[in-house]
Amino acid sequence: MTYIEGFLVPVPEANREAYVAHAKSCLPYFKKHGVTRVVEAWGDDVPDGKINDLKKSVAAEAGETVVFAWFEYPDKAARTTSQAGMMADTEMAAMGADMPFDGRRMLIGGFETILDEGSPTGTQYIDGYILPVPTEKKEAYRKMAAEVTVLFMEFGALRAVESWGDDVPDGKLTDYNRASLKEPHESVVYSWVEWPDKATRDGGWARMMEDERMQFRDDPVFDGKRMMWGGFVPLIDTAKG
Repeated sequence: MTYIEGFLVPVPEANREAYVAHAKSCLPYFKKHGVTRVVEAWGDDVPDGKINDLKKSVAAEAGETVVFAWFEYPDKAARTTSQAGMMADTEMAAMGADMPFDGRRMLIGGFETILDEGSPTGTQYIDGYILPVPTEKKEAYRKMAAEVTVLFMEFGALRAVESWGDDVPDGKLTDYNRASLKEPHESVVYSWVEWPDKATRDGGWARMMEDERMQFRDDPVFDGKRMMWGGFVPLIDTAKG
């Protein structure tokens, strides 16, 4: 089962091109260490939240944008091997020497895929989500997500992925746990939906909100008030070749 390493990164808007150049320069290194897909997506529609949001999650400052990014691995074992190889690789220090963003505020975690439908071919817009879910409701959440994914695909989405927190450490400044206001009995979910373009995404969401099949939640599986989300434009996507 595909394993996800998910990132949230605060990047100065003035450093967008430098960020892209830096990320592209790292691609051969990541491929060498077993990463099968790299996606870097620039914040385009990232709203403020009442309780928490993606900007707060990385302590974004004025003039910074949130990047939603992830690595895909064939499985958890491949990710474990990759991490060990990267830590032993002398190129790692060189890549980290001149980063065009504040790495101290970058969120990183390992996630087990629990749902993966569709294909990334043609992806031009991404909806990204981070949310806390009661650990005991993992299967209930997966079933709910599968039902919603049917609608996403019907209304134009290309791919939908849901991944469950597996290796989500606490950080010194920021991390997924505090960003999602996760409670001890909860786990963090990292998920996204891929679309062919923003117009299809906007139209798809409008149709979903009007569809009676979305009105099935009498007993919510998670606390939607703490869900963080945003729309992102891919800067780099190795699935495109």
